[in-house]
Amino acid sequence: MADIFREIDEEVRRDKAAELWKKYGWLFTGLAVLAVLAVAGWQFWLYREQQASQVVGGRLEAALKASRDGNGSEAETILGGLVASAPTGYRQIARFRLAAETAKRDATVGATAFDLIAADGALPQLYRDLARLRAGMLRVDLVPYAELRQGLEPLATAQGVWRHSAREFLGIAALKANLFEDAGRWFDAIVTDPQSPAVLRQRTELYLALVRGGPVETKN
Repeated sequence: MADIFREIDEEVRRDKAAELWKKYGWLFTGLAVLAVLAVAGWQFWLYREQQASQVVGGRLEAALKASRDGNGSEAETILGGLVASAPTGYRQIARFRLAAETAKRDATVGATAFDLIAADGALPQLYRDLARLRAGMLRVDLVPYAELRQGLEPLATAQGVWRHSAREFLGIAALKANLFEDAGRWFDAIVTDPQSPAVLRQRTELYLALVRGGPVETKN
């Protein structure tokens, strides 16, 4: 008896399934087709993105090669094109590289280019601060210490990601200006920071030796 009821139940389920397929089969088929098309479209988009990325990456490498070969004008032309048309990630790399390339022929213009990056509110603060640091590094030999300090000191705080480089260049600028107390303060901040890189500590010891020596007097 149980087998009879089981067979009847299975027959009813088959009939219901057939009825559902007859009524909604077009919908299931359409959904399956849409799923296949969506996967195919996604794969095609990934392929196109990969192809575009390879093209842009090749252009960036060409710019870097031109720079290494001393062909700055060609490097700037390629990088300028990438800044204008490359996807966001490559565009930001190109902006930094273009500013650095420009600085090779004109430090003032290069620093201004980094200023523009630092002022871009669409960028993460980490990259804006890096651009501010690069601008300050270029200005060590261009502006008075007080002006340089205004730009770099906010990066030299205990929590600053770029504090090590900011402190080093602030110390160098102070040393060049014969402001030995300020120079010593920045160099001491490097030495006492447990996270300062070992190579930087070694350089700082040399700086501190200059600070302890004080101004060099010359006789007329």
